[in-house]
Amino acid sequence: MNVNGKHFRTIWIENNNNGIVKIIDQRFLPHRFVVEDLTSVGEVAVAIKDMHVRGAGLIGAAAGYGMYLAALHAPWDEFFDHSMKHAAGLLLAARPTAVNLNWAVQKQFEAMEAASTNAEKVAVAYKTACHIADMDAAHCQMIGEHGLPIIEEISRKKAGKPVNILTHCNAGWLAFVDFGTATAPIYAAFEKGMDVHVWVDETRPRNQGASLTAWELAQQKVPHTVITDNAGGHLMQHGKVDMVIVGSDRTTFTGDVANKIGTYLKALAANDNGVPFFVALPSSTIDWEIEDGLAQIPIEERGAEEVKYMEGLCEGEIKKVLLTPENSPAANFAFDVTPARLVTALITERGICKPQKEDLLRLFPERKR
Repeated sequence: MNVNGKHFRTIWIENNNNGIVKIIDQRFLPHRFVVEDLTSVGEVAVAIKDMHVRGAGLIGAAAGYGMYLAALHAPWDEFFDHSMKHAAGLLLAARPTAVNLNWAVQKQFEAMEAASTNAEKVAVAYKTACHIADMDAAHCQMIGEHGLPIIEEISRKKAGKPVNILTHCNAGWLAFVDFGTATAPIYAAFEKGMDVHVWVDETRPRNQGASLTAWELAQQKVPHTVITDNAGGHLMQHGKVDMVIVGSDRTTFTGDVANKIGTYLKALAANDNGVPFFVALPSSTIDWEIEDGLAQIPIEERGAEEVKYMEGLCEGEIKKVLLTPENSPAANFAFDVTPARLVTALITERGICKPQKEDLLRLFPERKR
């Protein structure tokens, strides 16, 4: 997508140096556009854990590149494989909920198994990391193509009046390599000239909606309005939301969806008001080993400081301020699980399906085994 009219991905290899992975450091958005260089798997793990990069697809792509950097710097002797297992452990410990991370690490191990020498393993790791990133972008673009008819149908029913779409957190191109998931159908509709408007949840405590989704929509010139997290139900009650579309950090093969904390409440409000609730996700986000999302998906608990403090621009500087009494404890659950019964449909790179095992297997028959 574009930043000030110039195309960017969220992660890429330095043109003249294959030992440098470059990322958009999202901690500084929307006030500053900062590109960070990563040169080791340790730096990639920190970038994932401390949310320089975030979002299911981008975390997976970053893990792929992290494994490549680990291979590049691993000792070329009998300790190579041991070093790679250590690197994988660093990456897997960074964020527990997004399944894409583990998926990317396993993809790298599977690819390197076919190589006979350490030099070949490095080359394969590089190729696989680039493939993971390219596939993420391609899948997101296809999600946009499959989700576009949903918006077109609503637009027809409204005789061309604005289609009001509510989203939560950031499942845009900043959460993936390009295009995004929840935003991909929106961008596709906007490019076709449809009148769309996006209600952007601020998404406390890290405000990824207010700081990231709003920023990227503004860069693409898509009409949008930032709202408080708790305003969504009110808007639905008054007929001001035509559809909800969110992303996913992990979805079970039975259709339960783990996404940013607060998603479940949006699904409840949508269900109560007859508003369709869609989840857009690439297949790399589907966990084919987990059946019960509430019981089996690990929910990351982050530090209390994210709840107690807030950052913003003040007199030209990014500053942090304390919101709560200094000694008050705070809990910070990063995700919640929306049961399949509250999801209208899943939008994947292979098409749209119901949030249930049988229909997911229709799109992904190779998983029947």
